[in-house]
Amino acid sequence: MPATDTPESRDPPPPRDLHEPGLALHVEDLTVSYQRQPALWDIDLDIPPGVMAAIVGPNGAGKSTLVKAVLGLVAPVAGHVRLFGRRYREIRRRVGYVPQRSSVDWDFPTTVLDVVMMGLYGRLGWFRRPGARERAEARAALEQVAMQDYAGRQISQLSGGQQQRVFIARALVQRADIYFLDEPMAGVDATTERAIVEILKGLRDSGKTVIVVHHDLQTVRRYFDWLVILNQRVVAQGPVGDVYTAENLRAAYGGQVALLEAGPGEGGAMDAAEGSPP
Repeated sequence: MPATDTPESRDPPPPRDLHEPGLALHVEDLTVSYQRQPALWDIDLDIPPGVMAAIVGPNGAGKSTLVKAVLGLVAPVAGHVRLFGRRYREIRRRVGYVPQRSSVDWDFPTTVLDVVMMGLYGRLGWFRRPGARERAEARAALEQVAMQDYAGRQISQLSGGQQQRVFIARALVQRADIYFLDEPMAGVDATTERAIVEILKGLRDSGKTVIVVHHDLQTVRRYFDWLVILNQRVVAQGPVGDVYTAENLRAAYGGQVALLEAGPGEGGAMDAAEGSPP
């Protein structure tokens, strides 16, 4: 009588081949279109692990579309994406995401603590209710963003900067290895911006990879160590000191960008002639 084929007796399936496993993010030949109009065209992009990277570019450059394509929120026409050598769906639990604040329905009736605990569903699953340990994790994340006193408040009652901190706390409880944030500093006050930057630098310093869609060219050199300049195509990418140049910025922004005089120890700074581009 032949032996019964049980799960214990089967050999485990061979692991899938990894593609560029040494990179936190690898994008190859990526093209995305909306209503037959290209939003991104033939994007090749490599970001190493353990950096704090900014994605900058003018309005309509495809910055948010790039992040959404990486996370499978929009379908590409061509190309592929790998995170630590794997497809997003294979490692989604290792990925944290903070969307644009304007894309969120802030009138949804839920408390600050409940919003943060939503970040735990990847580990818990949708049918296991969070317990005391999960609530403690969520409260610790709120404390990290200085929002612990608002845990019972309705999310709709918060200011824009407070809401942004809550969504960052939700990402923190995921314990991700790579974080994507879509304009987390947009519309927040200077105190909140400094707090957000310190949190993100702390993640980077602990070995995480942080990728931020950013709008303010004046702060790029202070906040980030890796830079992607985008205008439907990748204009330049690499360490900030190599990429943040007048030539590259003018290639992306056109005549908007002017070279300002260097401040003490700055070595030159970029700004938009008519205000920082969005």
